[in-house]
Amino acid sequence: MDERRPRWIYGAGHEPDPRFSLANERTFLAWVRTALAILAGAVALYSLGVPDPRWVRVTVVVALVLAGGLITLLAFVRWARVERAIRTATPLPAFTLGLGATVTVVLVAVLLAVALALGPG
Repeated sequence: MDERRPRWIYGAGHEPDPRFSLANERTFLAWVRTALAILAGAVALYSLGVPDPRWVRVTVVVALVLAGGLITLLAFVRWARVERAIRTATPLPAFTLGLGATVTVVLVAVLLAVALALGPG
């Protein structure tokens, strides 16, 4: 009896070629590393006091922390949806996580650029 969890994924379809499941896991872990890098960037910005004024720094840091947490959650959801699609031989889900991460990073970059350009100095 298969005791792997979550059962709604592992109980569906048939056992795929392990290479596909392992590739899916590596992609999930890459997204987790991306989220950790975003969180580290938030900590660095807050610790270094960049940018100034403080409200911009806090806004950027909060946005990055929320983005890091959300990316981690969505990476798990994507892993599960892809694994289920692999197991049931159905089309892979759309790649919305990448678009969301890209938009978030671009918005934060624009906010940082404006704050640094208008900041003291």
